[in-house]
Amino acid sequence: MSGTDDLLIEPDRLATELARPDPPALLDVRWRLAGPPGREDYTAGHLPGAVFVDLDTALCGPPGAAGRHPLPEPAALQAALRAAGVRAGHPVVVYDGGDGLAAARAWWTLRWAGHRSVRVLAGGWPGWLAAGLPHTVEVPTPQPGDVTVRPGGLPVLDADGAARLGAADDGVLLDVRAAPRYRGETEPIDPVAGHVPGAVNLPAPEYVTEGRFPTAEALRDRFAAVGVDADRPVGAYCGSGVTAAQAVLALHLAGRPDAALYVGSWSGWVADPSRPVATGPTPAG
Repeated sequence: MSGTDDLLIEPDRLATELARPDPPALLDVRWRLAGPPGREDYTAGHLPGAVFVDLDTALCGPPGAAGRHPLPEPAALQAALRAAGVRAGHPVVVYDGGDGLAAARAWWTLRWAGHRSVRVLAGGWPGWLAAGLPHTVEVPTPQPGDVTVRPGGLPVLDADGAARLGAADDGVLLDVRAAPRYRGETEPIDPVAGHVPGAVNLPAPEYVTEGRFPTAEALRDRFAAVGVDADRPVGAYCGSGVTAAQAVLALHLAGRPDAALYVGSWSGWVADPSRPVATGPTPAG
């Protein structure tokens, strides 16, 4: 069972921790799927001491056959994290523009890389401002970190693993995209519409609202409604593994730290034209 305090941190508590002699490393990972780069937001204002880390180029590998946001190459990720001041065994806090997506993917990536002490700022940048806490345009120069990336800290699904989980009677593969994309009625980003055969649709807004999660009990009830219980293996995917990372965070909050992420997600699935595609409102299509 994962504790909320180990996964999320409220603005007031973060402000207290940042005032200590040895504060957590603070990463600004603001990002948009489309629109101006997150670095522009960072330049305009950020939390004191925060270092900008780009989701597309530092926390993910180059887009391609493995999807639009594949796993990063470990050495490149290690270099980026060390440049941001991430130290072995030292706490990290990540935040984004408020929807919690990039922060959740950053949380997931650091945990996958073997760094366990990482939390997401609840409410992100808007939550910090709403709390009346200070911000700055000063860009810090962190001391280089010494973190070592050790992949495997969180479970990962590849395409074959996603297919097996979708076909298993004793497992649940969650597709957390909007229902019209799941049903194959529209696909605004990837070249093929539909879903992985056997996947169950649970759109992200049904378990998270503007980056804020309900109680653990409410999350357990919502996941249980689509077949997730304490005993069945569970994994999640979305379009490119960002929104699904937030689903994995929600599953951790609900007490399922074994939840797996299909990092390639739909963009990786349809990169291989031989893979089957289901359409319609049911898992089998």
